Amino acid sequence: LTRGLLRSFGRECTLAGDGDEAWAVIEAAEGPLLAILDWTMPGNDGPELCRRIRALPEGRLVYAMLLTARTGREDVLEGLRSGADDYLTKPCDPQELFARVQVGERMLGLQESLARRVRDLEDALNKVQQLQGLLPICSYCKAIRSDQDYWQQVEHYMAAHVAGMRFSHGICPPCYRK
Repeated sequence: LTRGLLRSFGRECTLAGDGDEAWAVIEAAEGPLLAILDWTMPGNDGPELCRRIRALPEGRLVYAMLLTARTGREDVLEGLRSGADDYLTKPCDPQELFARVQVGERMLGLQESLARRVRDLEDALNKVQQLQGLLPICSYCKAIRSDQDYWQQVEHYMAAHVAGMRFSHGICPPCYRK
């Protein structure tokens, strides 16, 4: 019934016969980004699958929804504590189901956008750190200019700072005058 509803809303669906089969589908390299799980299934139940989803390697995003006949407050809390992103009770309204699927899709899009931005920031930070490693060094006498515009010999500078710096060339004022 759920698969038929989702297909009528233009979504592709994979049906699993039990919790073990559902886990095999979810953990596959090209597994789904959104999983609607029944609480009570043979093999792994819905909350156990939610726990396993949360233990997937970092970077693997799966939005997990529990769809169940369990309506008690403790059931809802247990389902959400197990790692479910959403909790729907049966029988569910088809429009509500689709609206919640759309929320899951938006959340996945936001998480992917955030991950992309984090990668971009890490790349930018790496470039900044590389630029900070550049040293202005005099082409003639090999003196190094400090942040205070003070020139000192390479040996003195290297003794006072961390190794692994790269050099760029320029001309210090005394050498320029010469």
